[in-house]
Amino acid sequence: MAEKKVVAKKANSAFMKPMTISPELALVVGKGPMPRSEVVKALWVYIKKHDLQDPQNKRNINGDAALVAVFGGKKTVNMFEMTKLVSKHLS
Repeated sequence: MAEKKVVAKKANSAFMKPMTISPELALVVGKGPMPRSEVVKALWVYIKKHDLQDPQNKRNINGDAALVAVFGGKKTVNMFEMTKLVSKHLS
């Protein structure tokens, strides 16, 4: 019987690279640098903590004052648009 080799899955290094966070985004997720994945996690913690998900349509996020600054002035964005808008605050 042949032995199976266990190969560790290599993480995407570009995705895990620490990013610089804009001052507006830092008010929501904390000071950086941090990887994009951690920024998204922290953003969802903030959204859930402040109950900012639309109760009728869970895909929509209703921004408070801090998130409206991150969302480029928009009061409501969907979760897919949110990722694009947050990317503008990472470098």
